[in-house]
Amino acid sequence: MDAIGAKIKQRRMELGLSQTELAKRLGYAEKSAVSKIESGRVDLPQSKIVKLAAVLGMSPAALMGWEEGPAQAPAPHNLLPIETRPVPLLGNIACGEPIFADTEYEAYVEAGGHIQADFCLRAQGDSMIGARIFDGDLVFVRRQEMVEDGEIAAVLIGEQATLKRVYYDREHEILQLFAENPRYKTLRYTGAELEQVRILGKAVAFQSHIR
Repeated sequence: MDAIGAKIKQRRMELGLSQTELAKRLGYAEKSAVSKIESGRVDLPQSKIVKLAAVLGMSPAALMGWEEGPAQAPAPHNLLPIETRPVPLLGNIACGEPIFADTEYEAYVEAGGHIQADFCLRAQGDSMIGARIFDGDLVFVRRQEMVEDGEIAAVLIGEQATLKRVYYDREHEILQLFAENPRYKTLRYTGAELEQVRILGKAVAFQSHIR
């Protein structure tokens, strides 16, 4: 198991993941579980190997170091591999009235390797249709506490989450969350109200189910 643990550690570092982050993606409460796996102190069942491989963007065979078949000729130089990475799906986010924030991972979604996102959410509602985000679309989010004026962000309001375009009037200390649908009013927060609002992250990409 030492060799597998070393391979897991190497791949985790290539992806820029901490032990804590990998533990979260695997459903562990403590990063010590990952530390034990990487040090070879845990016998991994097949189900855990499959999940580890998915989170690390590898096949189970590659993770275990098995041969997947006879050696193949190198691919022509003009063919490029499609790189993907698993992004945890946290649940729904409101594109309308804020909804209760569900922080449990539902599953993992394969995204292009160039998408720098920490998690994704399923849009619910029609308040962001002007930004081409429809009900049921997947929105990929990069964790950050602040965004630039005019950027779309996942915002936590108390225990409710919503997706809106963010503007902050620093002179008057007013945070405004704009919908991309004239049917919805702008949400405004100032003074003590700002204490209940937190930016979860910046929306960096979306995947639509509508062609």
